[in-house]
Amino acid sequence: MELRHLRYFVAVAEEGSLTVAAERRLHTAQPSLSRQIRDLEYEVGVDLLVRSSRGVELTPAGRAFLDHARLALTQVAAAGEAARRAARPANASFAMGFLNGQEMKWLPEAIGILRQELPNMDVIVSSKTSPELSNALVRGQIDVAFLRPDRQVADLEYRLLTKEPMVVVLPSDHRLAAAKEIDPRDLAGDPFVTVSNTAPMLRIVLDDYLKRLGLDFVTKVEVDNLSGAISLIASTRGVAILPIYAVNFLPWSVVSRPIAGETPTIDLALGYHRANNSPILRLFLSKADELIDRVSRPRA
Repeated sequence: MELRHLRYFVAVAEEGSLTVAAERRLHTAQPSLSRQIRDLEYEVGVDLLVRSSRGVELTPAGRAFLDHARLALTQVAAAGEAARRAARPANASFAMGFLNGQEMKWLPEAIGILRQELPNMDVIVSSKTSPELSNALVRGQIDVAFLRPDRQVADLEYRLLTKEPMVVVLPSDHRLAAAKEIDPRDLAGDPFVTVSNTAPMLRIVLDDYLKRLGLDFVTKVEVDNLSGAISLIASTRGVAILPIYAVNFLPWSVVSRPIAGETPTIDLALGYHRANNSPILRLFLSKADELIDRVSRPRA
C-alpha cells in the first residue's frame, strides 16, 4: 500500500465521484484512478466503495478506513514539516498562531518574553480560527497557539490562560444600551447574531447558556467571524453574546454591556502538540505564568 492509494481514496470519498476526484483534485485519468482504488481494495481485502450511476458511496468498511487514511496522511505531512523546519539553518524560529483578534492582547507580551530570552530568534505569527489552529498544530506547522481548547483533537495539550467572560453586544442606540447590565431574556424579540461552526467551542458555550436560560431567539443569523458579527449588529440592529475581547473591535455604533446574573465564560488556552520537543516551546511554556501576569496588569 502506497501513500498515493490513500490520497486517491480520500479524494474519491470526499468528492463522492471518481470523475470529479480525477479531474478536479488529482488531475489524473478516471480509468487510472479506478484501477488504483481497485488495487487498494484488493490489498485491504474488502470493498471500500459502492459504485452507482450517481457516483460512489462508502461502505461501512470504507467509513472506518477513511478516518485512518486521513490520520496517516496528516502524520506524513507533519513528519515532512518537522524535517523541513529542522533543516532550516541560521537563526532559530518559533511559530505562533492566534485566534483571530487575540493577537492584540497577547502578541506584544509573548514577543517580549521570547525576545528577552532569545533576542535573535525569528518569530512567525499567523491568525486563524481555532479549528484551523488545531489543524496547524497537528501538522507541525506552528509550535504554539492561543486558541479555544478542543479536547476531541488527539495529541494536543493545553495550558489555560484565562476564562473570558461573555458580554452582550448591541447597537449603541438600542433600547437597553443605557443599562449597566443586561439580562439576555430581555432581548428575546431581537434578531440574534450567533457564530457558525467555524467557532465550535464558542457555539457550544453559547448554545448551552441559552438553553439554561430557556431562551430561544426567533430570528437567528450565523456568521463565520467576529468582524462579520459586529457588522451585522450595526447593519441589521441585531444583538449578540460574544467573548469580552470583541470589545476591542467595536465601532461607535455598537456597544457592549455586562450580562446580568450568571456570566458565561469561555476558555482561552495555549495549545501545543505533545510530540513537539522544541526547547523553545518548553521555554515558552515555562513562562506561561509570567505571560498571564503581564497581560493582566492594569494599563495606564
